[in-house]
Parts: sequence; structure tokens; C-alpha cells
Amino acid sequence: MSIGIIGAGISGLTLAYELEKKGIDYQIWEATDRAGGYIGSRWETGPDGQRYLRELGPNSLLGDSDLLLWLDELGLTPDLVFSNPVSKARYIFRNGQYRKLPSGPPSLLFGGFFSWSTKLAIFRERNNKTISPEGETLAQFFRRRFSSEIVDYALAPFVAGIYAGDPEELLVSETFPILLQYEKEYGSVVRGLIKNQSGSGRRQSFSFRDGMQALTNKLAASLTHLSLGDPVQRISRTSHGWQVESKSGIQTVDKLVLATGTDAAARLVATQYPAFANALNQVDYPPMTAVHSVYKRADVAHPLDGFGGLNPTIEGRFASGHIWSSSVFAGRCPDNEVLITTMVGGRAHTQSARLPDDVLYDKVHQELVSSFGIKADEPVFQTLARWERAIPQYNSHLAAVRKHIETVENDDLRVCANWYKGVSLSDCIGKARELARQLGQNTLINKF
Repeated sequence: MSIGIIGAGISGLTLAYELEKKGIDYQIWEATDRAGGYIGSRWETGPDGQRYLRELGPNSLLGDSDLLLWLDELGLTPDLVFSNPVSKARYIFRNGQYRKLPSGPPSLLFGGFFSWSTKLAIFRERNNKTISPEGETLAQFFRRRFSSEIVDYALAPFVAGIYAGDPEELLVSETFPILLQYEKEYGSVVRGLIKNQSGSGRRQSFSFRDGMQALTNKLAASLTHLSLGDPVQRISRTSHGWQVESKSGIQTVDKLVLATGTDAAARLVATQYPAFANALNQVDYPPMTAVHSVYKRADVAHPLDGFGGLNPTIEGRFASGHIWSSSVFAGRCPDNEVLITTMVGGRAHTQSARLPDDVLYDKVHQELVSSFGIKADEPVFQTLARWERAIPQYNSHLAAVRKHIETVENDDLRVCANWYKGVSLSDCIGKARELARQLGQNTLINKF
């Protein structure tokens, strides 16, 4: 059996790696001249010769012991860099300053971040007997079970940070179906979280000495059938499987996997599955720009003692939030400096992400100065990375795509991408490994 994979992002690379381990024939095509997709890491040299590691895409990977064992198998254990303990703290901008988000029951109960009415709502949630209707958004779910304050000052900034999205649009069934399971099985989200906390594997946040791209570079280097700079122009279903026509030629495979964005997938399936293509074309990807700013540590009054600060939409800030990159991971900049990654854009700030470079630099600097007590007139070093199509939105349009997946799977066309069943890096790796397992089982069955 032969497997074709279109797209060499984290999903496609992981799938190809797992197939190669199993001795299953495969071919992976990538349109660009590099593998890795959204994952990109760059060492930059500043004006005085200092070196800075900046992430153009995802900043870290959250995983359990199983994922760490997989990385060890890849030979990446020596390059692992775990997040500093201080990064467990999360800050939210509220009432003119960044305030630490409660991290557990004591700080939630006795801290002043949430009002007493919200604390009472959290306590009473265990007796909330309402059930989620079909098509309920995250905001509707949390208002129904908790309060509007939770939506505005916890959910909204959290969703903006992970999905670059709006909780008023994202569906709870698509983003966090586990919450619906808790509601159904335990009658309470809080009760479900408590009952499952001890059984869940401990997950850690980590990266690599030279950034996240070390992972995709390692995967790509391990593949013997990776074709870069080889865009697939068309695919067609035949009696022998799938015919794939790329820049390098025509090849027929038994099964085909789409590991691309929805735009490329829609173009490829338009002839065979026009309704599927139409649904894919409706999926929204808001733009996002990451601005990397470096300052002298002595010029920054704030201790930057956490992962970073998120900006609730209701506060009307320019950026979505700021990751304190040098606080999260050591070695990203000289010890006497700090590196801050500012995220601009997403669903709530679409036009801001598209502003000219000089305007973005100035606005980000001004927000950092006012937020963290920075007394420098300008950063020591500043640069940016743009993504016109950043993260697929798990809203009603993406839910509509699901209805077509079963049909195409019956034709030996599979999906392994961040727009289906999970957007995070750990989700993508897990989905790819599971698909490889399924394809491996099918290969054994076919042999007999």
C-alpha cells in the first residue's frame, strides 16, 4: 500500500515519519522550498552583535511523558529546553494594569481578580442543570454556566491567545468538546475538572535550544521521500487509487492525505467534491503579526514574572497580548536584556495586523512602555513576522466542513491538518501518529 501526503507542516511531517518507521510506502509533497509550515525559528543579530532567538510561529509545545518519549526517539532530548517555573503565572490586563490571573482555589477565593458574584457563580456551577444546545458558542456556554465576567476577563483573552479568535463565534463543540462531556457525565464542568485532574497525565511546556524549528528540521531530515518546492497541481480519483500531479510529475497512490491549509485543500478537491470545496472556502483565518522587541533589563520596571500578559478585547488595547519570551525560556537573549513577543491581530484586531511596519513598531513600543514601565526611548532591537492566514477558526463554518469528511474518507482521502480535530501542535502530532497507526493496521489487513 502507498500513501500520498500533501503538505509538510508538522502534521504531514509527523505522519510521514511514522509511516517510514513502519516501512509503509509514502510520498510527501511540499509546495515551498522548506518544511515546517507555520513553525519557524530565527537567530537574529542585533546592532551591537548580540544574538536573539525569535519564534515566527508557535512559541512552545505542551506535552506529556508520551510526547517526550517520542522526542527522545527522534534524538531531540539533548536539545530540549523546559519553560522556567515562573512562566506558570498568567497576567490579564484589567483596570489599567496587568494583574495575575488566579492559579488555584486559594487565589481564586481570596484574591481580588474576580468579583464575589463571579466567585459565587463558580461555586454554584455544580448545581447548574442546564444543557448545551447545538451550535452553542464558547461565550454562550461560559455565560450560561458561570458569568459574563469570566467570559470577558478569562475566556476571551485565553481564546485570543490560542485561537486568535472570538469566543462569541467559536463553538464549544469544536474547540473544547471535553467541557460538553463533563456537563453530560458529571452535571458540572467544575466537578468534571476535579474528578479528572488526578487521572490526567502531567503536561509540561517546552521548546528546543534553537527554537521550535528544531523539531520540524529533525523530522524532515529523517524522511527519504520528501519533495520540497514541488506544488501539487491537481488530484484525481481513479480505479487504482489517487493520481497526484505535481511539478515533478505524476504519481499514483492507494490513499491520499491532505495536510494543507483549507485554501489549498479546497483547490485540490474542487473537481471531485465541489460541496466540500465550497465548505472549505468558508473557513476563516484571521491575520496575525508577531512583533519581537528587545530592551535592556535595567530599563524595564515590571518584573516580567510570568508567561506574559493577555489583553481582553473589552479593555480596548492595541495588541492581543505580550509573551515574555526571555522569562519563559532561558537563552533567548543576553542576560542583561529582555525579549518580548507581541501578538497583533486575530479576529478582534484584523486591520491592526496589516498596518505598515513602522506604525506597528511604534504602537507596540508605546503599549510596552505604558504597560511595563519601560523608560527607553526605543527598543534595542525590533523586528516582526506576518501571517496573513494565521489560525483556522473553529466556528460554524468549520463545523460544516466536518459533514463532508466521512464522504471523502470512504474514497480513501484523509485529512490530517490543524483545521480538523485540534489546532495545537500536540494535537497535530497526536492526530498524525494515530492516523499512521490506522493506516498501518490497514496495511496488515490487506496483506492477509
